[in-house]
Amino acid sequence: MAASRTPITGAATIIEDLLSPAGRADPFPLYAAAHGIGPVLAVTDDVFVVCGYAEVNQVLRDPGFGFPDAAPSPSTTTAGADALLSMNRSILRANPPDHGRMRSLISQVFTPRRVASLEPSVLNAVDNLLDRLAKCGADGQTVDFMDQFAFQLPVAVICELLGIPVQDRQRFRPLASDLTAALELSGGVAGPADAAARELGSYFTHLISERRAAPGSDLVSALVAVRDADDGSLTDEELLANLILLLVAGFETTTDLLGNGLALLHQHPDVVAALRSDQATAAGFIEEVLRFDSPVQVAIRIAHAGGLVVGDLSIPAGSAMILLLGAANRDPARFDDPDHFDPARADNKPLSFGAGPHICLGNSLARLEASVAFPRLLARFRNLSADPTQEPVRRDRLVLRGYQTLPIRLEATFAPGVS
Repeated sequence: MAASRTPITGAATIIEDLLSPAGRADPFPLYAAAHGIGPVLAVTDDVFVVCGYAEVNQVLRDPGFGFPDAAPSPSTTTAGADALLSMNRSILRANPPDHGRMRSLISQVFTPRRVASLEPSVLNAVDNLLDRLAKCGADGQTVDFMDQFAFQLPVAVICELLGIPVQDRQRFRPLASDLTAALELSGGVAGPADAAARELGSYFTHLISERRAAPGSDLVSALVAVRDADDGSLTDEELLANLILLLVAGFETTTDLLGNGLALLHQHPDVVAALRSDQATAAGFIEEVLRFDSPVQVAIRIAHAGGLVVGDLSIPAGSAMILLLGAANRDPARFDDPDHFDPARADNKPLSFGAGPHICLGNSLARLEASVAFPRLLARFRNLSADPTQEPVRRDRLVLRGYQTLPIRLEATFAPGVS
């Protein structure tokens, strides 16, 4: 029999502290405190915090949990309405059967083969950006890794996949940042988020019209063709929302993965040496970055069914589930010595990209980009280091965790493009 749902005072305090500036900057001590209480914590009778790996994994996979059914009306004055409306129409936050229908259609064109075919483009983009880093960092000049590489690589790759012109790409970083702020638990950013949703909607509306008139081999053209099959399988609104999602998700989390990974290399020179000597693999390093400092720290689900049990707690229908992915990735019941960074960790399966039907569609693309970028970055710049005169700046976020700036210094020791 499931245990009672007596609210735990400490759970509410942990959530409150996570939403504070200090908690957003370093949530990991709070995650450890949550683990000390239990894998599932009742904040109120219908709000639960889930920090255990097995329990988070269960909620992500259980069809009894999903997203709020009600999407904001376009005419509502609710904070963040435009941003949330766009997200709710996409595979990011859709419930069955709409989620399965849309994801199946997108998966037909966003295929593993298409992703694998991008490897030469990723290699070329990485080498071009390394050349640019070398030029920017000549004579010991400080370079912002986030601006000059971590954003530039994934935006170039996803924009090539979508068929977005080169001259348009730089506008997307601030728009994506504003849009995804609507995902934060604290809210309070409705104006910029809604404005970003409208601007991105206008941009893709125009691009859809262009591709409809002159189709190409890009993903936008492929999805427009799916929409224009006129079988009712994809609406105009869903096409638009999913194109915005593919763009933003295509570089936002990968940018943070690259920045978080390099920051960890600065903190662990032994890992740098292991990667350069092939004593550690790029794949193992990337999985450990995802586990140790996930670009996505929190997910939300709603209990759609009654009679659900998570851990040993009964979950009433309609309850909100705050899933601490970052805490699950450091659950001592799942990972030995979870606060130790170990690229050789065995059976390392972080929940950073989610699990179950909503697992991130582009997770293999993010891993591909990182697996190409880090070895070539370390081979090209033997003396790459953090700038001792400038502190890196974290984005003031909890849900999406990454750096705003990451100042580095470097010295090229190899010819361009040579690994």
